[in-house]
Amino acid sequence: MTQKAPGKAHRKGITLLELARMFPDEDAARQWFERILWLEGRFCPKCGSLDTYECSHTKMPYKCRDCGAYFSVKTGTVMAGSPLPLLKWLYAIYLDTTSLKSVSSMKLHRDLGITQKTAWHMQQRIREAFVDQGPNILFSGPVEVDETYMGGRRANMSNAKRKELADTGRGAVGKVAIVGAKDRATKAVAARVVESTDKPTLQGFVVEHTSPDATVYTDEATAYEGLPFEHGAVKHSVKEFVRGQIHTNGMESFWSMLKRAHKGTFHKLSPKHLQRYVNEFAGRHNLREADTIDMMTALTAGMGGKRIRYRELIAPNGLSSGARGT
Repeated sequence: MTQKAPGKAHRKGITLLELARMFPDEDAARQWFERILWLEGRFCPKCGSLDTYECSHTKMPYKCRDCGAYFSVKTGTVMAGSPLPLLKWLYAIYLDTTSLKSVSSMKLHRDLGITQKTAWHMQQRIREAFVDQGPNILFSGPVEVDETYMGGRRANMSNAKRKELADTGRGAVGKVAIVGAKDRATKAVAARVVESTDKPTLQGFVVEHTSPDATVYTDEATAYEGLPFEHGAVKHSVKEFVRGQIHTNGMESFWSMLKRAHKGTFHKLSPKHLQRYVNEFAGRHNLREADTIDMMTALTAGMGGKRIRYRELIAPNGLSSGARGT
């Protein structure tokens, strides 16, 4: 009797050997990127003109007859300005879509034969493409809403620091808060790093992502009291985690995946860049039912119209760039 394969057996995956056969060289990778990013035909990223032609430029193989700009399929995407071959970008996309706990820049550095700095920049740019995989409709529900906190453990702090934080209630001081919602109907997830877990912030997030007639399930945090939805809450403080259909287990499972990656893949994450990592995990979660090639296609399609220069990544944004352990 044939046994069911582990994991999501209904999905069609791609092995590394199959990927190598599908994309044997740079030209095959270029054709694939052009087919996805220029879905309606090649166009000039600068002026939008369709009147373009191939030219002999070594790095920019196309030119626009209207504005005279030279361009390639990288132009106007997160890959713009990158000297890396498209084949390496394609393998990075494959690894990012197929690795549930993501890929560290150190692993990408070793697997692709690039510097760790380049790999880190590459990963952050790919994470921008995951933004488009977020939900684009209101959740119909039931909707599970929960928060989690990322940052160093108090056990790792000095005695002076622990004493300073002794009266902090839920233990969130010194950590970064993330709020998330999961729609049980579609299994889609939305998540956002927030500065506060007060009532206006958390309820504003719920309203932004939830249909007015949906039912919302949370824990007993006072910030959720008075939600403008049919609302049920479990009392985690008295070890109540499920009451009938009322629970947040689906959202907590998502947090568990993110934290396992934090501990096992990245080891340390800074508040400055945390939202991009959250975007990656939410986006990959929302694509997880698709075949691998479809996941890669969707992520690649989200690369257009975005660009992050390295100097922009390292520029101050008001958040700490100090990496935090689990």
